[in-house]
Amino acid sequence: MELDTSRKPDRRLDVVYRVGSGVIALVLIGFGLAGLMVRLPLFDTQGEVVAGLSTNGALGFLSVAFGSLLLGAAVLGGVFASTVCAVMGVAFVGSGLVNLYLMSAGPNILAFSMPNVIFSFVVGLMLMTVGMYGRFSGGLEEGNPFREHRARGPRWHGVRVPWARGRAAR
Repeated sequence: MELDTSRKPDRRLDVVYRVGSGVIALVLIGFGLAGLMVRLPLFDTQGEVVAGLSTNGALGFLSVAFGSLLLGAAVLGGVFASTVCAVMGVAFVGSGLVNLYLMSAGPNILAFSMPNVIFSFVVGLMLMTVGMYGRFSGGLEEGNPFREHRARGPRWHGVRVPWARGRAAR
């Protein structure tokens, strides 16, 4: 994938990516730091309730780490922030599903409770919405970088993909 540095990025999309990932990052970092200040054991399965969610040392550390990644994406902005938000959103929804299962059937090493699962689902859906905003639509504007990518056709490492030629022509 080659980036065209001579063109300005779509500012409206960039604001959505930056603000969305930045706000969610600050919430995650705040929760993680509040959990780390309690100084809970790393893998305590019961956890302590902080801001309505149960936490332990591992969940506090992971919250700060993922929040920092989102904050970095907010600083960089653009397509990178969009991709990070979309991938992190899928990861949060997947984490909610896995921890929903682990609450009753396995080792609950992150001390998840039902409010944590709901929080994970909500944050995941918010991140996916922010990350996919402007990517999937029938009416993408002329300056949208994702429309330009579609217009060039399918490529793999800069080379046009021959087996997708029929689909691109339709």
